This record gives sequence, C-alpha cells and structure tokens, in this order.
Amino acid sequence: MLWAAAGVVTLGFLIMLEIAARHYGIPGPIVAQAQEVIFAPQSGFLLYASMALMTVVLTWRQRLVAAAVAIGIDVVFLLVRWVADAPVTEGHPFGNGALWVILGYAVIAVTRRTGRERVLLLKGVGLGLLLVAGRKTGDTWLLITSKTRPAVLDQYVATADHALGDPSWLVGRIVTATGPVGAHFLDSVYTQLPVAAVAVALYQLRHVVVERRFPGHHLVRTFLVIGLLGPAIYMIFPVVGPIFAYGAEGGHWAVANLWPNTPPPVSAPHHMTFDEITPRNCMPSLHTAWATAIFIHSRKGPRILRFAGAFWLVATLAATLGFGYHYGADIVAGVVFTVTIEAALRSLERGWDRSGILLVVHGATIFTALLVSYRYLSTEMAEHPWVFGPLLVLAMASVIHGYVRTTGLWEPKAVPIRQPEPQPELV
Repeated sequence: MLWAAAGVVTLGFLIMLEIAARHYGIPGPIVAQAQEVIFAPQSGFLLYASMALMTVVLTWRQRLVAAAVAIGIDVVFLLVRWVADAPVTEGHPFGNGALWVILGYAVIAVTRRTGRERVLLLKGVGLGLLLVAGRKTGDTWLLITSKTRPAVLDQYVATADHALGDPSWLVGRIVTATGPVGAHFLDSVYTQLPVAAVAVALYQLRHVVVERRFPGHHLVRTFLVIGLLGPAIYMIFPVVGPIFAYGAEGGHWAVANLWPNTPPPVSAPHHMTFDEITPRNCMPSLHTAWATAIFIHSRKGPRILRFAGAFWLVATLAATLGFGYHYGADIVAGVVFTVTIEAALRSLERGWDRSGILLVVHGATIFTALLVSYRYLSTEMAEHPWVFGPLLVLAMASVIHGYVRTTGLWEPKAVPIRQPEPQPELV
C-alpha cells in the first residue's frame, strides 16, 4: 500500500508539472521522457545507470541478457539513423536501448510475474524510472523558476558571501588558471553526478536479488527527496548565481562583469530583475546536497567506495564554485539541507524518538536561520566577516556533529563473543 500510494502521488506530481510546462509551451517531464523512446536521449549515461539500478532485482544471467539487449537495440538505432541520414545533434546517440529494457521489464512484471516476484520486479523498474524522471522533473522545475520568479536575490547572497571570503571568486580564478583541461575534468564530474550516485546505490542494494527485498533506507531515497524539496526552496529564495548576476553570462541583466576577477563591493543589496531563461537554482546548492549524500552513504562501503565518495564531494564543490554556479553561502545551506533530510529519513526508518526529532528540528532551524540571515543580515555579515564567517561554519558544523553523534548511537553495538572458561583437567 505504501508503494502504491507513493506511485499515485508521484504520478499526480508529474501530471501537474506536465500541465505547468504546457502552459509555457514546452513538453513536460512525461512527454520529454516518452520522446526518448525514439529520439536521442539527453543523457545516455543516465539511462544506462538507471537500467543498472533496475537490475538489482535480477540474477547475474538476467543482468547480462538485459545489457546485451540494450546494447543491441542501441546498435539498431545507430544503423537506422545512419541509413536515414539523421545524425544526432543534441544529446547522446545511445541510451534508447536501456530505456526499452526498463520498459520491457515493466511489461514482463505485469504479464509474466505474480505475487512477491511481480512486486519486487515492479519496485526495481520503478526505481530506475524514478531516477530518469527525476532528471526530467528537475528540468521542468528550473523552467518554472525562471518564468515565475522575475526578481532574484543575488545581491543579498553575494553581500553575505563576503563573510566567507568570496569563495566562488577565489575558486573561479583557480579553475580558470588550470585551463581547458581542468575545466573539462570538473565538468565531467559535475554532469555525471547521477552515475556516481548509482554506483553507491548498487553497492547498497547488492543483496536485493538474494534477500528478495529492498533495505529500509538507501541513497536513492535521499536523492529523490532532495530533488523534490530543493526546487521548493528555489521558489522561496530565487538566486541565479555569480556567473550570471556578476559575470559575462548574464549579459545586460548582470550587475557588472566582475566574476571571477573582482569581488563585488560591499553596498546595500537590492532585488534585481533577471531574464526569463536562467534558472533560479542556487539556494541551496543541490549539486552540493547530492554530493554530500553520496559522501554520507559511501562511508560504510569498501575503501575504494569511500575514496570515490570523498573525491566526488571535493570535485563537485570545486566545480560548483569554480564555474560560478554557486556562492559559498549556497554550499553551506546545501550541506545543512542534506544532513537534515538524511536525519529525517533515517529517523523514519528506525522509528521517531527524542534524539531523531531533536536532530531534525536542529537542522531545520539552522537551515531557516541561514536563509533569513542571508536575506536580512547580509550587510552586517559583510561588514563583520570575522564574526559571521566563523558563525556560519560553526552552525553547519553543529548540524554535522549532531548527525554523526546521534546516528552513531543508533548503530547496533557488536556483542563480544564470550570465551569459554577453562575447565580443570583430570590428573
């Protein structure tokens, strides 16, 4: 019943976004995904990662068959496009096969499976489709933010960012100094974040095919909740980012062409009108939020997975700041946002108690205080950076410390094996 209710709510949400997108004359998430059954997908890597996530409910033989079928279908699509002289100009020339396999297993679940096996296979298909739909839903949300929020709060966040030392300007100059090689490397890390998430999720879900059930909590749940709640904050606190508000990408809408060479001067901030194209997707930084979630969930994996989780977090932070997509204040808010969501989901899994409630309330309070401070105390923060800078870092650290301490108490304690007492020997 819980999965059925979640499916109905998700479908209703997608339909609402589809209607909203149609209002602005573009296809919504449902139509955009349906088009990728035939047309070149936006991200073939994401579709194959989604298929890999779906296969956690399959045996190894079935996984190999699924991969072979997906690749075969993609080869057929490539040949058809070549014969029809229809080269791919946008997106990736592969990925359709993976989507066909996911949909094919949905048909198999309905027509060839019964009972628990049908439910398990449908859960796997749903997990894969949710990851794909999350990308399309995010694109629609970004469009809605640009159309419905004409005024942005970048001047407030940029002013508050002086308390943190204007990290976007600093990292931006470093990334620029690395040249195209460094920029291309960070861009690859930044854009393939969902693939990294799938790698961690596959490790967490590796026993599903044997146990015939999903664990109570895993990374995909956190990813989806972050993607669901984050755009709501975009609507409340619209920000476009330094490369648009203070850089050449903003054109005549920008305050000035300052990023990344010259930090903006401290002055009284104001609302500023921006175009109806650029997404208001900065506060909080959801790339930071997702990378933080990957880092948290990779901590219980093998050494290589822990290393990969730490690397992806550091590289994502470097990309979000170095490309001018986010301010330092967005990063702080994104970390607090994720840790609070993770605490809530883990509390929901194990049952709410006083420690879980206090942890979530603490995180939500700090997150709210951050947004209020950025909006109403930005000038004071810029004028007293040695006071407010450490306060921002300590506020974030308090949420992290509370999470580590509280969840550490939740972990089951290993019971020491009792050694048999020595018995007297007969002489």
